[in-house]
Amino acid sequence: MPEYALRVDPVRPGDGPEAELRSLLRWLKEDEALGRDVRAVIGSDGPPPPSAPDPAPPATPMGSPGFDVLQLAVGSGLSAASLVFSVLQWQASRRRAPALTVTRAGYEVRLTGDAAEDPEVLRRIVAALEPQQPRDGDDDGAS
Repeated sequence: MPEYALRVDPVRPGDGPEAELRSLLRWLKEDEALGRDVRAVIGSDGPPPPSAPDPAPPATPMGSPGFDVLQLAVGSGLSAASLVFSVLQWQASRRRAPALTVTRAGYEVRLTGDAAEDPEVLRRIVAALEPQQPRDGDDDGAS
């Protein structure tokens, strides 16, 4: 199963990454093309901030420190294009959509609402995020 990590980049004043990621997670689960093929969890990408009084401060309902990454595992039948398309739709539905950094297998791409308007940018994003699978008879991809 391909795995992706999504981070809000940058965070607007008043909105925390957790609220944005929860909104995106709801969107992905409601997307009929993705819903059953995506397993997701919102978590922390690193240790608690050094200013935290102890390693496990009590969580607040929204905006608690440390919840800054949406980790996705998608079924093998789901393409990166479907995931990117759904994320771009979520961004388009937002009044002031945050940019997202998407990471898969060491590759990072930044998704903004502007990406949906440029077919070449979309092609490069999907190519970078699509799991690479060798094709029969394709030795180097050159013709």
